[in-house]
Amino acid sequence: MKVVIQRVTEASVTIANQVVAQIQQGLVVLVGIEDKDTIEDINWLTSKIVNLRIFSDSNNVMNLSVKDILGDIIAVSQFTLHALTKKGNRPSYIKASKPEVSVPLYEQFVLKLEQELGHKVQTGQFGADMKVALVNDGPVTIIIDSKNKE
Repeated sequence: MKVVIQRVTEASVTIANQVVAQIQQGLVVLVGIEDKDTIEDINWLTSKIVNLRIFSDSNNVMNLSVKDILGDIIAVSQFTLHALTKKGNRPSYIKASKPEVSVPLYEQFVLKLEQELGHKVQTGQFGADMKVALVNDGPVTIIIDSKNKE
């Protein structure tokens, strides 16, 4: 499972001109799922995400987590995180899970993220054409792959 985490001052997801998710200070988490992913990946990643100390404390040092600041999260499924680009110019998405595998894992990921965070996590809609708007704060962008826990 791969995630791209962006610290934001505001963010939203729009589908067919309807805003379906909107937050102020918090995180936008783009989530890519592959067939090898398990509940262990979900548990490790969700804990890592909510406890990642990337928000500034009173001394302007990144020492607080999204949980510490009572921030919000938008989680958006994004199969393109598993794009293979080694050959040619057209990405291959063969490593990305099909919906019958990825939808249940994504739903479990969101539920576990809510448990870890302590409140509702907003989402996009799986498989929809989404417009994700955000103001990246910092900018702070972190990529984590649960298969590479170094």
